[in-house]
Amino acid sequence: MPLDFVADLSHNALLGVTGDDAAAFLHGQFTNDVESLAPGEAQWNGWCSSKGRLLATFLLLRRADGFLLMLPAEIAAPVAKRLSMFVLRSKVKIQDVSAAYSRAGIAGPNVAAWVERHWGGAPKPLRALEIGEATCVALDGQRFVVFAPAAAAPALRDLFPGEWQRAGADAWEWASIRAGMPTIVAATQEAFVPQMANFELVGGVSFKKGCYPGQEIVARTQYRGILKRRMALAHVAGDERPLPGQSVYSGAFAGQSAGTIVNAAPAPGGGFDALVVAQLEALAQGDLRWSTPDGARMEILSQPPPANAS
Repeated sequence: MPLDFVADLSHNALLGVTGDDAAAFLHGQFTNDVESLAPGEAQWNGWCSSKGRLLATFLLLRRADGFLLMLPAEIAAPVAKRLSMFVLRSKVKIQDVSAAYSRAGIAGPNVAAWVERHWGGAPKPLRALEIGEATCVALDGQRFVVFAPAAAAPALRDLFPGEWQRAGADAWEWASIRAGMPTIVAATQEAFVPQMANFELVGGVSFKKGCYPGQEIVARTQYRGILKRRMALAHVAGDERPLPGQSVYSGAFAGQSAGTIVNAAPAPGGGFDALVVAQLEALAQGDLRWSTPDGARMEILSQPPPANAS
C-alpha cells in the first residue's frame, strides 16, 4: 500500500433512503441498530435473506435529510429493487443517487493529520465531518471516505496533496481487505451468515435490536456455538487473481471445497491478499489451496479466534 493515496470510489454506488419512516424501516431490515444512529454518524451494516445469509454489506451514513448506503455498484440496483418490495405503505423513498455525488477514498498513515490540518479536525471512526459541500467519514484512523456534489468533483480531486498516489478500486479494495472488512458482491450473495464473514467483529451486527430478516438464524449462530467456518486473511503468490465466490480446498476435506474467496486484491509486494471464509479445521491446520485441491497454496496471515465454535 502506498504511504498515502486517494482512490476513485466510482465502483461503489450510493443509495439514498429518505422519508418519515426511513429509520424505522431500515432498522427492521438491516443487521445493525439503525435507530441508534444520530445525524453525522455511520455504521457498518448488512442485509440478510430470510435464511440469515448476507445479501449485502455496506457503509450506512445518517444525514439530516435521510440515509446514504455505499455498496458495490454491481449489486446496487437489485438491492434497491428488492428492498423497495418491503416498503409497502411506509413513508420511505429508495433511489440510486450515485450520479449526484463524487466519492473518493483516502488512506494511509498521514491522512488523518492532513484532514485535521486542512479541515480543522478529523472525525472519530464512523463519524462524519461536514466541510462546506463535502462530507468526510472516518472508517478508522487511516481510512476516510469523502462525498461531494458531482459538480465539485474536479475541485475535490485537486484538493488532495500532489504527492499522494492517485489510485483506483484495487488499492481501496486491498486496504479494506487488510482491515478485515468483507464486501459482498454478486458472486457471494447468500453465501455467508454474518459471523462466517466476521461481520459481528467489525461492529456490523447488533444482538440487542429487534427482528430483521434472518435474525433468528443469526442469533442462533451466535449463541449456540454452531459456527464451523470463519474468515481469515490469506496471501497467494502468482499473477492470477482469485475471484469472489471461487472455492478453496484443504487436504482435510478429501477434495471437497473447504471454503470460499470473499474478496481479493493485488498486494504491493506481488501476489494477492484475500479474505477467505473457510472451515475452522482447515484454518487450524494452515492448509488452504486456491481453486483446485492441488492449486496454489494460500498462506494464512491472520485469523480471528473461533470464539463461537468452542
